[in-house]
Amino acid sequence: MDERTRLIRSATRRGGPRRAVNPPIERATTLLNERASDLRDSSLGPVYGIEGLGVHRALEDALKELEGATHVFLLPTGLAAVTVAAQAVLRPGDQALVTDAAYGPTRRFFERELKRWQVETAFYPAAGEASDILGRIQPATKLLHIESPGSVTFDMVDVPALASGAKTAGVVTLMDNTWAAGVLFKPLAHGVDLSVQALSKYVGGHSDVFLGSVATNDARLARRVANLIEDAGWYVSPDDCWLALRGLRTLHVRLTQHFENARKVAEWLEGQPEVAEVLWPGLGSSPHHALWSRDYVGACGLMGVVLKPGAPGRAEAALDALELFGLGYSWGGFESLATFEEPQLGRRLHQRPLPGPLLRLHVGLEAAGDLIADLRRGLDVYGGDGGHG
Repeated sequence: MDERTRLIRSATRRGGPRRAVNPPIERATTLLNERASDLRDSSLGPVYGIEGLGVHRALEDALKELEGATHVFLLPTGLAAVTVAAQAVLRPGDQALVTDAAYGPTRRFFERELKRWQVETAFYPAAGEASDILGRIQPATKLLHIESPGSVTFDMVDVPALASGAKTAGVVTLMDNTWAAGVLFKPLAHGVDLSVQALSKYVGGHSDVFLGSVATNDARLARRVANLIEDAGWYVSPDDCWLALRGLRTLHVRLTQHFENARKVAEWLEGQPEVAEVLWPGLGSSPHHALWSRDYVGACGLMGVVLKPGAPGRAEAALDALELFGLGYSWGGFESLATFEEPQLGRRLHQRPLPGPLLRLHVGLEAAGDLIADLRRGLDVYGGDGGHG
């Protein structure tokens, strides 16, 4: 069956008594037993409510369908999913090889927290050739972290080549696949060992849930992740699982509309005199378009917009002039958002110079024509009183 069908079929399964389409939310700490000998019998299910009940299992099963995974674990946030997956692999004295375009908090974790545990972090160019990236592997390298497209600048790498080369070198690959939402690209099918998502984004889809996931087909890695979750107490609430499961059922149809809207907006932006470059691999002009076309089945609504040089403060003024694009972090919900991303680039070691300010847009589910008119409003402000180059 088609993946769109598989993500819904569990909701309409037959058998058993009359029931609701969606599983009920069970808020329970204590789980009662029939007899004393059952108290620690894990074969009867969770022994304590913190381990998760019906809605947790339903979400995990649906994510297994989505990821093509034998094991899925739920975490309180996408960042927690990345950090738990990394800690499950790394030990003192190891090295992590991380993309220079890593999500800011992910980079902070590697640079600050793992440093305390004597784990070295080296950063590779976000758009590097696979041969160059693999050539940076050292005897101490145990983890290769991938984001493709990368945060903010949306650089891409050859993930299948990296996964294959890393496996040959005995290095575990960890990919943050939030941009593709488990739909547009399948990391595990392309050889990646650990696939991570921030379910808060497209899976949740409504900007009202914090959740992350780790998926793998490696039983050894799965056991390490499970042990770390158990030892650190990284559990999630049934309410958040229910919201994510609800969002997952409509994920495909929403992503299709995000893609269509983003394509219209990106193509329009390319033709505007204030815009130097649009960073979105779905565009034919993107240097990553061939790689995207080969491996991805679509693109989401998140993109970067590089403006031509303008007067100081003009980029922020352009954002202030927007009426439909909200000004706020996160993305993947139904609404369009815009942020000013210039400060993030200062942390990078391999960043190519950009001619002007960098904005990040999340193109939501509003009418594309209305979003374009709103962006024109902002660009008019950017081009006034100092203008673009």
